[in-house]
Amino acid sequence: MQDETSLIEKCDIKSLLPNELESRLSDMGQPAYRSKQVFKWLSSGICSFDEMLNIPKSLRSELDKYFFLTSPSVVRKQVSKIDGTIKYLWGLNDGNCIESVVMKYAHGNTICVSSQVGCAMGCAFCASTIGGKIRNLLPSEILDQVIFSQIDSGYNISNIVLMGIGEPLDNFDNVIKFLRLVNCKDGLNIGMRHISLSTCGLAEKVDKLAELNLQLTLSVSLHAPDDDTRTKIMPVNKAYNVDKVLDSCRRYFLKTGRRISFEYAMIKDVNDTPYHARLLSQKLSGSGSHVNLISLNEVKESQLHPSTPDTVRRFIEILRNHNINVTIRRKLGPDIDASCGQLRRNEIGAFCDSNI
Repeated sequence: MQDETSLIEKCDIKSLLPNELESRLSDMGQPAYRSKQVFKWLSSGICSFDEMLNIPKSLRSELDKYFFLTSPSVVRKQVSKIDGTIKYLWGLNDGNCIESVVMKYAHGNTICVSSQVGCAMGCAFCASTIGGKIRNLLPSEILDQVIFSQIDSGYNISNIVLMGIGEPLDNFDNVIKFLRLVNCKDGLNIGMRHISLSTCGLAEKVDKLAELNLQLTLSVSLHAPDDDTRTKIMPVNKAYNVDKVLDSCRRYFLKTGRRISFEYAMIKDVNDTPYHARLLSQKLSGSGSHVNLISLNEVKESQLHPSTPDTVRRFIEILRNHNINVTIRRKLGPDIDASCGQLRRNEIGAFCDSNI
């Protein structure tokens, strides 16, 4: 006869918001203060309910019966000898792997987190999309990257960028729940204005995000001002062309009042000509937007190469002459492939199968 407990479908406890956790524990006959105690433990990096030392043993047993805990393992950790950037390869509970990066800045420590295992967007310059998308990450699995990176590195993380593996708005509900969880005052309590979300421009999801008015920073991976160029390097442009993306960005700004940052990887002889600079200036004129130029990072499977320094300088000059606010993104962790577009999941077979 099958054990009754084996028929119970366990719930992902770390993905529950405080009010949801309180409701679950109330149904189990527990007072409200217990949910606050449990929630604090969940943000501390415990790997077992038995580590909740101020929770009665009987309740710990009940929690283990009805809930499960996510807890990634460090499959590989690389530390840049150049700038101290740390890249983690995390092993998830199901044997999949993702990467996240911890970076040190003068204004605080920032973590770049992944939102999916793999990515379906197919951008020609990005290693994260090689092999496609496997699955969405749970809210808890995104949160774990922050919690366990903080524990392992010893760094207090104050800023988050959702710019790792995956398209965050393609995992909309789980990402929004992660944002609410990481913002909770009884949890990590990281403010929305310290969080940036990067998207390739899923227009209707940008509109949906705008309605929530979360006050985070929205970064849009534009990478070309015209449809011909953008479609060649970003297949998603077939569904969401440049004008459609920019229209959703204007609506986002009107709704939230938050300035949008446009990411633009400088690719040699592809999107770096004076024509592209002038058209980009025209498209963004009067929007108050910010252009964040990125020196293309080499990906071994790609034939694309970074623009020359002279080309980048000319591109910047044209933008500034048209009153476009532009900066160049600082490159961190280049010796450990931790820069933009270099996070990947290719180590699944080599590392995860034998280590998890």
